[in-house]
Amino acid sequence: MGAPVEHVLTLDCPEAPGIVLAVSRFLVEQGSDIIDNQQFGDRRDGHFFMRVHFATPDGDTEALRREFAAVAAPLAMRWHLEPVSNRPRVLIMVSRYGHCLNDLLFRARSGDLPIDVVGVVSNHRDHETLVAWHDIPFFHVPVSAGTKTEAEAQLLEVIGSLDVDLVVLARYMQVLSDDLCNRLAGRMINIHHSFLPSFKGAKPYHQAHDRGVKLVGATAHYVTADLDEGPIIAQEVIDVDHSHTPDDLAAIGRDAESAALARAVRWHCEGRVFVQGRRTVVLR
Repeated sequence: MGAPVEHVLTLDCPEAPGIVLAVSRFLVEQGSDIIDNQQFGDRRDGHFFMRVHFATPDGDTEALRREFAAVAAPLAMRWHLEPVSNRPRVLIMVSRYGHCLNDLLFRARSGDLPIDVVGVVSNHRDHETLVAWHDIPFFHVPVSAGTKTEAEAQLLEVIGSLDVDLVVLARYMQVLSDDLCNRLAGRMINIHHSFLPSFKGAKPYHQAHDRGVKLVGATAHYVTADLDEGPIIAQEVIDVDHSHTPDDLAAIGRDAESAALARAVRWHCEGRVFVQGRRTVVLR
């Protein structure tokens, strides 16, 4: 017999008696060893969420899925069962601000993030050399008011050709169409400063400085057709005070954005995030 194979099972369903028993019985029948188990019952909504990381002597993922389908059906579960060794294929999109891109590329290269970055798309060429150094394909897709439709068609072609699992907007400064947002629902993560909607438009950190803010933050969320209002995955907040200049605030903001986005990507790719209506449940 070979070495045990680790899998992650995630599920959510309406609250009902016997859910944990059914999952536990399935794992016992497979001879599994539970490495980590987290669950949450939302009493307000009557909904249950569970994530189990387990090792099984039988590494046949398809057989495990067939067996679990019979467990899931009577309880109306939405579920996924994946080997831990599966690394999501990630496409990063960026414009001119490179801090989030650089952070994600470093974390992926060092093994800190369990992802394979399969491409970078940008409407500018500023970061082409950086991406080439990481030996990752770079796609320059210029966007103007008159070419948005063609640019999005080109983007979808790249996503399809690279078999992309997740798109990460790492300070990509173009508004995407409702159609594209709907096509990639639950598969696209964005980052923005958490001043929104207080300080919209140009130079938000200058606006924040003028108002004497005491916190700088960032929010990572799933992309929806409602601009910057998708289900929140991760947030970061850093204290500031009157001594910080607008440039200081912008630098602190870059740190907050990089940290929040990296956490959101990690939690999504580790199967820790469940979308429930307009919000998320994150089993950390």
